[in-house]
Amino acid sequence: MGLADNGWEIVGWDPDPVVLATAAEVGAVTRTVSSFEGLVAARPDLMVLAGPPRAVIEQVATVPAGVLVIDVTGVKGAVREAAATTRYVGTHPMAGREVNGPRGASAALFRGATWVVVADGASETDLATVTDVILLLGAEPVRMTAVEHDAAVAIISHLPQLLAATLVNEAADRTRALDLAAGSFRDLTRVAASDPSLWVDLLTTNRLEVVAAIGDFRDRLGRIMAELREDRGGDISSFLKRAQGIRRELAPAVVAVRVALADEPGELAKVGRAFGASSVDVRDLQLRHAPHGGGGVLTVSVRPGEAETLRAALGAEGLLIVE
Repeated sequence: MGLADNGWEIVGWDPDPVVLATAAEVGAVTRTVSSFEGLVAARPDLMVLAGPPRAVIEQVATVPAGVLVIDVTGVKGAVREAAATTRYVGTHPMAGREVNGPRGASAALFRGATWVVVADGASETDLATVTDVILLLGAEPVRMTAVEHDAAVAIISHLPQLLAATLVNEAADRTRALDLAAGSFRDLTRVAASDPSLWVDLLTTNRLEVVAAIGDFRDRLGRIMAELREDRGGDISSFLKRAQGIRRELAPAVVAVRVALADEPGELAKVGRAFGASSVDVRDLQLRHAPHGGGGVLTVSVRPGEAETLRAALGAEGLLIVE
């Protein structure tokens, strides 16, 4: 969608004709073909493989010599091996949603996101071409090796997926625990709503790194468990404070403004007018629905010093600020 907005012709194929039709409907492709061979026959300047890892591993080896191909899967080492004789650059945009398929797509999805570029075996000319495409989509290219990438995503993506699923299943097995699930639990387990079939493919393809990450995490939890058993509050405090400091460094300094929204039409329009009137720099938005209906709370993150301006504009629209 982003490339089409920039004048590219996007020839698309998917093994599911419904998905392919939806991709055309939302503007993700400008022309469709009926087979993977049809893509090859189109002789594209750039071929993007955006399927599950095992499908990409099968397909990348069949791309004719001379066609520059990239993939966007969450595992790089196995694809790199399969593409040994292909003009290939491995990539992985670190952005996405828990919603599967073209309906979850957006032309702005990658703006401001990190986009990994695996330089292993690629020419500088091809790396420059791929980098230009990434920059065109508003992302920030970061070069890594396939080994570095797979070890990193095991920690920051694959392990969190398993942790989220574990927390949800554990809570579901505890009497009435889910009745009390609020914002922090929902935020922490959001990715558990992702497509299980895709995740099985990712996890098993990167299984060695994921197993190592689980082992390290288990050891760390074991140390925390021992500290709790021995009532070592000082050690627990140091552990939490270190994590707090690291987490704060991950994001630019912002101030959160929380506004209560009623369950009625026009509430978000009021917020939009407040944004326009205040001209604040909105860094993040998060809407948390009330678990039993009745609206919710919108959290808006803005630059320090702009919070009061936004609060005043929201108040002028008759919205209730949550302290």
